[in-house]
Amino acid sequence: MAKLDLDSLDLAALLCSRVCHDVISPVGAIVNGLEVMEDESDPGMKDFALDLIRKSARQASARLQFARIAFGAAGSAGAAIDTGDAEQVAKGFFHDDKTRLVWNAERQLLPKNRVKLLLNLLVMAAQGIPRGGEIEVTITGDESASTFLIAATGKNARIPPHAQALLDGEPENDSVDAHGIQFYYAGLVARASGMAVSLDLEGDTFRLRAESE
Repeated sequence: MAKLDLDSLDLAALLCSRVCHDVISPVGAIVNGLEVMEDESDPGMKDFALDLIRKSARQASARLQFARIAFGAAGSAGAAIDTGDAEQVAKGFFHDDKTRLVWNAERQLLPKNRVKLLLNLLVMAAQGIPRGGEIEVTITGDESASTFLIAATGKNARIPPHAQALLDGEPENDSVDAHGIQFYYAGLVARASGMAVSLDLEGDTFRLRAESE
C-alpha cells in the first residue's frame, strides 16, 4: 500500500488542533478562576480561585514548552537537542496524579528529529493507558544510532486503534483525523530521522520501540 501524502495545510491544521486540545483546558480554568476572583467576596473562594489559576498557569506553560519541542521548530534546522531538556519538558507535561514518568537515560545531545520523535512517542504511550499509570523511558545508543524503549503500564492498557497503520503512513480509507494525527505525525518524524517504530502489548503494558535503521 502506498503511503499517504497528507496535504501540508491539512497537516498543519490537524497539528494545531492537537496542540490546542492540550492547552485549552488549563487556559479555560484560568479564565474561570479570574471570573471567581472578580465576582466572589468570600476570602475562602478567592483563595481557591487563586490556587486554581496558579496550578492551571503552570500546566499551560508546561504543555506549551513540551509542544515547542515535540511539534514546533525548536532549534535551527539540523540542530541537536539535549535529552535533559526533553526530560524536563516531559516531566512537566506529565506532572499530575494520573501518570508517573520514569526516565532512564544519561544526558546527551541527539539530532532534533530523534528527540521530537521521543516526545511524540510519550504522548502516544499515554494514549495507551487512558486510566493512567507509569511510563518508563529508556534510551540507549548515541548520536550515530539510538534506541528508544517506552513502556506504559496501567489498568486496561491497549494499543490505540489503527496505531501501527498510522505510524506506517498507511491509514485506513487513506485519511487522517484529529484522533489519528499524533501517530501519523510520529511516523513522519520517525522516517525523517531514520528510525523505525514498533508497538507491542503484553498484559497491562503497552510498549513502543524506536530504533535507528
